[in-house]
Amino acid sequence: MFFGCNQNASGGSGKLQYLQSEAHAQSDAPYSQAVQVGDMLYLSGVIGRKPGEADLAPGGITAETRQALTNVKNLLETYGSSMDKVVKCMCMLGDIGDYAEMNAEYKKFFPDNRPARSTFGVTLPLNAKIEIECMAKVD
Repeated sequence: MFFGCNQNASGGSGKLQYLQSEAHAQSDAPYSQAVQVGDMLYLSGVIGRKPGEADLAPGGITAETRQALTNVKNLLETYGSSMDKVVKCMCMLGDIGDYAEMNAEYKKFFPDNRPARSTFGVTLPLNAKIEIECMAKVD
């Protein structure tokens, strides 16, 4: 089950929907899990913790990347999209030195059609090793 708030988007590009799924809720933070404008879906940053749990996936950057991308996949499917419709990802690393390990796991989730991507180092909440934002087409 997810909740949406509809508004008309400026520029006539379609409805603007702010989306929040109870199944994937992690906090009462002041942002939406996703926003849909027309046939585009914009996911907020996702970290490597299991839905409903406070702790990050144990095992370092590989495990956190796997969990973060699993969370992305589940959110995309909840809102009518899929990994093969992702057009752009932004990967934020707590340590840019984790790039190679993150990249190895990331490739498993995008084996054929690889979306555009940016990757950079930042300080992340909960001392997470990775946070991923995605943009995808919606059916």
